[in-house]
Parts: sequence; C-alpha cells; structure tokens
Amino acid sequence: MLDANLKAQLKSYMANIVSPVELVATLSDDSRSAEMRALLEDIAAQCDKVSVNLDGADARTPSFAINRIGGPVGVRFAGLPMGHEFTSLVLALLQVGGHPPRVTPELAEQIRALEGDYHFETYFSQSCQNCPDVVQALNVMSVINPRIRHVAIDGAFFQDEVTARGIMAVPTVLLNGEVFAQGRMELEQILAKLDTGAADRAAERLKSAAPFDVLIVGGGPAGAAAAVYAARKGIRTGIAAERFGGQVLDTMGIENFISVSHTEGPKLVGDLERHVRENEVEIINLQKARKLIPAATEGGLIGVELESGATLRARSVILSTGARWRHMNVPGETEYRNRGVAYCPHCDGPLFKGKRVAVIGGGNSGVEAAIDLAGLVAHVTLIEFDSRLRADAVLQRKLASLPNVTVLTSAQTTEVLGDGAKVTGLVWRNRETDATATIELEGIFVQIGLVPNTEWLKGDLALSPRGEIEIDARGETSVPGVFAAGDATTTPFKQIIIAAGEGARAALSAFDYLIRLAPVDKPADAEAEAA
Repeated sequence: MLDANLKAQLKSYMANIVSPVELVATLSDDSRSAEMRALLEDIAAQCDKVSVNLDGADARTPSFAINRIGGPVGVRFAGLPMGHEFTSLVLALLQVGGHPPRVTPELAEQIRALEGDYHFETYFSQSCQNCPDVVQALNVMSVINPRIRHVAIDGAFFQDEVTARGIMAVPTVLLNGEVFAQGRMELEQILAKLDTGAADRAAERLKSAAPFDVLIVGGGPAGAAAAVYAARKGIRTGIAAERFGGQVLDTMGIENFISVSHTEGPKLVGDLERHVRENEVEIINLQKARKLIPAATEGGLIGVELESGATLRARSVILSTGARWRHMNVPGETEYRNRGVAYCPHCDGPLFKGKRVAVIGGGNSGVEAAIDLAGLVAHVTLIEFDSRLRADAVLQRKLASLPNVTVLTSAQTTEVLGDGAKVTGLVWRNRETDATATIELEGIFVQIGLVPNTEWLKGDLALSPRGEIEIDARGETSVPGVFAAGDATTTPFKQIIIAAGEGARAALSAFDYLIRLAPVDKPADAEAEAA
C-alpha cells in the first residue's frame, strides 16, 4: 500500500510514539477493505508499539479506530485517509500514542474545560486541501478531552450516506448529528463556536494591548512579508487577521513562486506563519476589522476597531486584507451555497462523481476547474460571459480535447434552480440572441474572479471604483501613516509573489515614515522626573 519512501518517513515519525496503540479495523471482503488492511499492516510494520486488530464492529465499513491501549483516547477514520489526509493519519498515530500535540497550554486547558459530550463527524475528500486542518483540530480535541469523539469520513467511500445526509461540500462537520460547520476552520475557530465566552475574553485582553509601531491588518502573503520586514527593524509589530493565510489557504497548486517549483497553499501558509513567528511578531487571529480610526482622534495613534469590540492602536498601519471569491449574485446562489453551489473544485469535486456540473467563468481558474472536474463527473458545461474564453491557450487546447465538456460563450447565468434541498439546474441567457435556456445539473462551481475585502474602509480612505485601496509607488494610501499591499490594492496583477513583494515595500515605507515622525512629547511629570 505504501511505497518505500513513505514507509521510511512513517518509521521515522513513529519513533516518537511512547504508548502502545491498537488499530481496530472493521472490514469486509471488498477491494477497499483490502486496501485498508494493507495500509494498517504497513503502518504496524514500522513500529513495535503499534498492532492491528481486525475484529472491529463499527457501523461503517471499511473503517478503523486508533486507540491507546489501556486508555480512553482514540480517533476514527472511515475510508482511507490518504492524499491530503495522510498527514492527519500520521499526526493521529503520534498523538494517540502519547506524543504531545502542538497546542498552546491555554488552548489545551480550554479544550479540557469543555463541559458535556461531543460526537463530531467530519466529511472530507482526499483532494481537499482545506479538510486536514479541520480533521486534525478535532482529532487533537478528542485526544486532549476523552469526552470528545471524532470520526473523519471519506465522502467518496460513503456516497449513499453523503446523499442521505445532503452533504454537498467538504469539509462538513456534524456535531451530535446536526450540521456544526462547513469549510476550513482552525482549532481556535472551533473552540470559539463551542466556548461562547472565549470571544469576549479575547476582546477584553486586546483592549489593554500596548500600541504597536506597525499593525498589519490581514495575514496573507502581503501581511506576512510586511510583518517579517517590519519586525526585523526591531520595532513592535502585530498582525490582526480573520484567518492567517487568507485566500492562499484555498489555493491547490502553486508553481510560479520563484525558487519553489511546486507547493500547495496550506503548506506555503504554514511556512509563512513559522517565518513570522520566528521574528516575534504578535499574531492576533480570528479578528475581523470593522473601522479605521484616524490618528487625530487617537492621541497621535491610528486605531483599528475590531468586530469583537476591541480597538488596536499603532503608530502606523499596513492594510493587506486581500480578496475573496466573487459571487454571481443571482437568485438561488445564496440559498444553495454548499448545497450544490461551490467555489472550490478541488475540495468539493469528488462529491459530484458521475454527476452533471457547470463551471462559471472562462479565465484560467474556470478552465482549470473544468479540466479537473471532467475527470470525475459525467459532464461539464463551462459558461463564459464574454464572447470568447480568456484562459491561456495551452489550457484551452486541453479543454477542447475533452469529450465530456461543453463550452457556452456569450452566456450569462441568471438563476440557480433547486428543489429546496439541493441544486437541480440553472437558467442562462444567450447574450447575442437574448434567448434563455435551462440546464439540468447537480453542481455549479463559480470561478469568476475576486472582490477586495475593503467594504469596512469606505469613507475612511480613497478607494477605486472597483473598491480597491488606492496606493502610490511607496504603498501609501490617502491617510498619513496608513499603507496597503496585496490583492486589496490597485496593483493590477493579483499574484502571491507580487503581494509578498508589496508587503515588504509597505513595511519599508512604514518604517521610513516612523523614523521621520517627530518624537512623542513626554508628559510634564515624566520630564520633571528625568530632570
């Protein structure tokens, strides 16, 4: 099941297991069970503290539990945790086996303090880069608190269950049988939903935070680069972000980040965060900004008011709030989001195996999505508003070679249709003839570009007609002391490497601004003491 290289890596990791672990499998005679048995036997062969028990009696087949022998700790996987979930498997083995998870003491204590019994079920796909964070977070919680149980379920293995429960997006998390959350979530976000007082406690702590020299709003590549460059100047630097990593977390393959021939969004974000933390930057996560307060009203400091109610203050601010997927804004889109309307073909594509889907958008993202989906689904209809596709020629040639793809140009989606539970089709208008038509399908993947996350800044600084932050060659905005970088700005090319470079530029400009500021006047009593 595992090649020699993976076995060698696994053996090295499993040397950290300190407590005996038993892999308890529930199998049948089918090929998938045979795959799972081979996987478990390969794992056990790499460590004498791991054994296999084939007498499991779980309701899902094939599945297996990772149990600490003689203790209440355990996690479960239904289906094969391969692809992006192989790391989740390795970490679960280590953590159930007594190797401490990488969780701060404060978060660990918050998990232990949760009252009640929690049974989580997470539906994932092996190609979903957003799923591992959710699976790993819930596994960690079940290791720290035995009253929390978690099973990670490969939706492709249990299609009947997925259909019966109406699962149309991954990751989807159920708590005690009811939908708890959908989409990528960090451990802190899950805890915030369970521990409702956590947000208020965090806001109280932030209210007393000391002012920053540079406060960065947004934690994508631009924000991370700005933080590193600012912190290396020896000044107090902080990042406030709704989620560190931003949209890069949703990016599958990255092959144009110079010096790195190939990586994936979550891995790059992990590298960015480690680099930022190595420079002693304070990361304030799960915080969304709602108001920029000019320096004149903050005693010489610029304020950033957060939705939590706290206000952070700084001598200079760098805005790197990035962008989000653009929506079609047609009837039915919001109603059927995550019930057939999706924005990540890599994540949710496997749930539509053998079905008919549409891709909205004929740029690189849309054509790449159609190509990927064509290998999974019965048929793809690509719908492009313009009179021609805008994707690179090499992608268009590949798309044209696929027999199960139909391309519609000069086509405008006007409505998403559904039966109340899921998508059943869409209505589109031919922009040349004004005729309308209906396409019956089960999934719609929207790939029509980005919208800057700048609504909260309207009226506080200059924005372009597209809502982008207007900046000059130094990254300066229309407000003194406030700089901006990345996809939220008027820079024309939205690329990871450009955002990172702009973040560095903004940090250097902010530092130059700070060293030219007049020294802050000391209070009279402080001057008297100095005398």
